[in-house]
Amino acid sequence: MAKDNSFDIVSEVDMQEIDNAYQQARKELTQRYDLKDCGATLELDKGAGRFTLNAPSDFVGKQVIDVLNSKLVHRKIDLKALRWSEPQAATGMSVRFFGDVIAGIDKDTASKINKDIKAEKYKNLKVQIEGDKLRASSPSRDTLQEVINFLKEKDYGQPLQFVNYR
Repeated sequence: MAKDNSFDIVSEVDMQEIDNAYQQARKELTQRYDLKDCGATLELDKGAGRFTLNAPSDFVGKQVIDVLNSKLVHRKIDLKALRWSEPQAATGMSVRFFGDVIAGIDKDTASKINKDIKAEKYKNLKVQIEGDKLRASSPSRDTLQEVINFLKEKDYGQPLQFVNYR
C-alpha cells in the first residue's frame, strides 16, 4: 500500500514584516510634506493584529492607507491579508479606520474551500478541516498539484499558502 502524499492549506502572515512596514509608514508620515502636519496617526496592536488610523478627513485617511499598503507590498505582504473597516466618525470632525490582519482560515472559508475542491471531483483526494487549516491528501502527487493550481486561481478574500508538501 502506497503512502498518501499531502499538503496543508493555510493563511499565515509574518507579523514581524507587518511591524516593519508599519514602522516605515509611520516614519514616512512624519517626513512627507503633504502628510507631515495633517494630524493623522497610525497605531498597530501586534497582539490583536489590528491597525487603528485616526485622520482629520476621509481623504487623508485613504492617503495614509495607501502609504501603508505600499510599504506592505514592498515587504511582500499580500494586501488581502489586511481588511479595512469603513470610516467611522470620531471626535472633532475626524474619522477612524480599523484594519484587521487576517491570519488563519475561519470555519466558513474552510468549508467553502472544501466544497469547491469536492465539486471538482479529483480522484482519490481527501480533504480534512483541522482547526484553522485544511489538509489535502492523495496517493498521486499530480492530483495534489492540480488542487494547488485550482486554488491559486480562486479568490477567497485572503491569501492562501500551501505548506508541508510531502
